[in-house]
Amino acid sequence: MRGTTRLRITLLAGLLAVSTVVALVIAAGAQQGNLANGKAKYQEHCASCHGTEGKGDGPDAKDLTPKPRNHTDGNAMNRLRDNYLFTVIKSGGQTVGKSDQMPGWGSILTDQDITDTIAFIRTLARPPYKP
Repeated sequence: MRGTTRLRITLLAGLLAVSTVVALVIAAGAQQGNLANGKAKYQEHCASCHGTEGKGDGPDAKDLTPKPRNHTDGNAMNRLRDNYLFTVIKSGGQTVGKSDQMPGWGSILTDQDITDTIAFIRTLARPPYKP
């Protein structure tokens, strides 16, 4: 009886450990996003205002007040959480008390596209973003 109980506890602990590792790997992959897709979506939907390099100097920026956020400014960008960026991109600036000139892209971009775009935006910041 003791051997069986010990074996069950060992198997259960092993299963729990494996499940935890799998969950962490899945979560890390989901947070990272696909950089190539993120860059493509950024260039297609964001660069006209934020610029191709993310400096807030896209061709449409000259007509906007306030000016679009400079995504290369790590001092500002690195303080923003991914869920905040997700909300801004999906639903627009006004949903977080920012400019209504930042449109929501939720009807055009999938949630995965938004996650990918955030992953790309994170590569622009100097100093670099460290999760």
